[in-house]
Amino acid sequence: MKNKIIILLVTILIIVACQTVPITHRRQISLLPESQMIGMSLTNYKEFLQQHPVSKDREKQEMVKRVGDKIAQAVTQFMKSKHLGKRIKDYQWEFTLVDENIPNAWCMPGGKVVVYTGILPFTQTEAGLAVVMGHEIAHAIARHGNERMSQSMLLQMGGMALSAAIDSKPEKTKAIFLGAYGVGTNLGLMLPFSRTHETEADKLGLVFMAMAGYNPEEAVTFWERMSKSGGQKPPEILSTHPSDETRIKDLKEFLPEAMKYYKKANK
Repeated sequence: MKNKIIILLVTILIIVACQTVPITHRRQISLLPESQMIGMSLTNYKEFLQQHPVSKDREKQEMVKRVGDKIAQAVTQFMKSKHLGKRIKDYQWEFTLVDENIPNAWCMPGGKVVVYTGILPFTQTEAGLAVVMGHEIAHAIARHGNERMSQSMLLQMGGMALSAAIDSKPEKTKAIFLGAYGVGTNLGLMLPFSRTHETEADKLGLVFMAMAGYNPEEAVTFWERMSKSGGQKPPEILSTHPSDETRIKDLKEFLPEAMKYYKKANK
């Protein structure tokens, strides 16, 4: 009887927590208070910067900030125009270039964005950088971090409240927050879910960079460059990201929609 009550309460909680992602209108589950997610973001972001070297290349650092600011401003205006301003009301955008030879970038909840110098040879131009930053900002706007963490908290901690998890299991909670699904996660359950996030962030990222005045067609050439970078890649079924071929195909299919925003931004 007790288990049935718990299942019923969890089911009700999930129904109540359902939200809709802007633009794609996909239904998602966000069980965790966004204010707490943003609080964790600030703490972990500061800790990350203390442990990793910030680039001293002023020109490149300013480019990252310039591209980020343009996209963030365009996104903020768009969200307000759709009466979704509350979704990002506590965002404090910050863009940092970290001097590490890793082709990567990420965005924590609340708008803390880090770009690694290792991805700049692939972005090459401001528009190429806008592809990457638009994608990462899209993750934050879509609250993919909250959605992933909600799933992981249910799987690994039985739906424990975030505040309780931080107090009783801080390291495990931090690991989940930083994106690791953790030991015991079912591969078949979580990998398709994560690829859904990546594809959704690609689409939203195209729109966001277009709103900021960057040609979204650059996304195709950027990913073509990335696909030629070499290295052994796992089969798509074992990867949390779509294959390069799938990603490029999906981007080309979505380009006509993104171009509408680009033409509007450049009128």
